[in-house]
Amino acid sequence: MAGKKKQEKREKKARAKAQMQQQTKTKPTGKSKKAKKRTVQAGKIFIKSTFNNTLVTFTDLQGEVIAWSSSGRMGFKGSKKATPYASSLAAKTAAAKAVDMGLTKANIFVQGVGSGRDATIRSIDSAGIFIEAIKDITPLPHNGPRPRKSRRV
Repeated sequence: MAGKKKQEKREKKARAKAQMQQQTKTKPTGKSKKAKKRTVQAGKIFIKSTFNNTLVTFTDLQGEVIAWSSSGRMGFKGSKKATPYASSLAAKTAAAKAVDMGLTKANIFVQGVGSGRDATIRSIDSAGIFIEAIKDITPLPHNGPRPRKSRRV
């Protein structure tokens, strides 16, 4: 009796599997949707410049990312990522993508104290994007952590 039940179970699984394969074959293949090219006239540019890297992000006014790049993405490794040249290259490539989408004017928000801040802004300006405003959004502590105890000699 136990052998018969197992056999029935196997047959049931095989029928279900065959039915699933038949259903997937008979599905009509519709046209795949093409990616709609977005056009954005105005947006925001976020520059995060750390001691080790520089990240540039272009967004629309709602905050959805249009294009981004970083010094590390450009192929620089180690301490070369922190150079102004690397950050300007990253800004140029991201700006080119944003200009292709129609970005003409933007507000810039700069965060951090790295060496790539000014070079990034200059390269965005030279890419043909009108800069409406530049704002520094570097977080500053209101009091910060407790300092070290003073050394007694």
